[in-house]
Amino acid sequence: MKKHTVALFEGKHIRRVWDEEHEKWWFSAVDVVLALTDSPNPRSYWKVLKFRLKKEGSEVVTKCNQLKMAAADG
Repeated sequence: MKKHTVALFEGKHIRRVWDEEHEKWWFSAVDVVLALTDSPNPRSYWKVLKFRLKKEGSEVVTKCNQLKMAAADG
């Protein structure tokens, strides 16, 4: 069973999901980018950042573009 909740970081909402099987929290990268940068377009910011990291040889990003997560308004 997965539990969807919202975490707060300096007043910003960050969507997260608890995975009981792996005992891990999964956070919305776009929400984290928004909380840390105040970017007007965090989705584009994240996309460009992933591209640059991949270009530098970083293996911290996956090949998938985006996974679905419930929106803040449900």
